[in-house]
Amino acid sequence: MVPSVHPIFNYFDRIYRVCPAARAALNELLGKERYTKNELIQQTGNSCRTVYFVSSGIARIFFYKDGEDITEHFAFAGDVIVRAESLFTGEPTPKGIQALQEVELLAIDAVKLFALYDTHHDVERLFRLIFEQEYVAAIKRVESLQLQHATERYLDLVQTTDLINQIPLRYIASYLGITQVSLSRIRAGLR
Repeated sequence: MVPSVHPIFNYFDRIYRVCPAARAALNELLGKERYTKNELIQQTGNSCRTVYFVSSGIARIFFYKDGEDITEHFAFAGDVIVRAESLFTGEPTPKGIQALQEVELLAIDAVKLFALYDTHHDVERLFRLIFEQEYVAAIKRVESLQLQHATERYLDLVQTTDLINQIPLRYIASYLGITQVSLSRIRAGLR
C-alpha cells in the first residue's frame, strides 16, 4: 500500500517537483503540531531546529528590544515560518515564535531534512528555492521599513491577509515600526 502524501506537496510542486523516492522520504519527515492562542511555539534564546509551514491560523516571529515586544514577521496559512539565522548557523537566537490564534503547523525536523539533501538532491533544490523566496521576502520587508511610509506598509500588510482584524494592534504597530497611536490614525484615515 502506498502511503498517503500530505497536501503540502501541492505547494512544493509549484516550486519544484521532486522525484517519487524523494517525495516519499520527505513525506516521512512531516509532522503536525497544534498550538493554542498566545502559546509559544519556540522560546527566545533557543536554537531553531524546525522548519514550519502554517496550515491554519496565525503565528509571528518576535523579539524583545529594550523591554519592548517587537514583531518581525507574521505567518498565515500557506506560509513558511522559521528563524533562518539560527537554523543555518545552529546558534541560539533572541527571537521566538508565537501562535496569535489557534494554529496548526506542519513541522519538519531540520537535521533530518538536511540529511536528506545528501541522498535526494532534488529535496535540497526544493528547499533552496523555498529559502530563496523567504530571503527575498525578508529583503523586501527591510526595504519597506527604509523606503515606504507607514501607511504604505500597513496597506501592504492588509493585502496579504483578510485576518488583519484578528491580530492585536500592538503587534501590528511594532511590525510596522510605529506606535499604536500612529496606527490608529492610519486606520482612521483609511476609513
